[in-house]
Amino acid sequence: MPASTIQSSIRAVVKTAISSVAANVYDFVPAAPIVPFAAISPSEPYLEINVLTKTGMRCRVNLLIHIGVGNQDNAAALDNLEQLLIAILTAIPSGYEVGNISSPAVLSLASGSEILTSAIEISTQYTQTN
Repeated sequence: MPASTIQSSIRAVVKTAISSVAANVYDFVPAAPIVPFAAISPSEPYLEINVLTKTGMRCRVNLLIHIGVGNQDNAAALDNLEQLLIAILTAIPSGYEVGNISSPAVLSLASGSEILTSAIEISTQYTQTN
């Protein structure tokens, strides 16, 4: 039996859960995301080790869910971002803790378009099996 991975045991679970409410879900932050989107990435600190032995480990995994919407109209963009945020919060699976949510910020893409973004901190426990 192959060892468990953070990708399959943690990030894929979150991606599947929020895929029901977000149009485009990525398990990395793409250079040019298609809005509206949610992208899952490591947070800081990424892993907090609780137990480490030769046969495995247990740790806390900290992630960010970056969300973004089109920013053609400020008022509409903020409302769209808040609706996406609330929908994602209700879809986060049990066993995951929600932390801080960053203030909305405008991000300029290389293509010249702008998106309104925010990030949700989440964390959960992970046990590595060998």
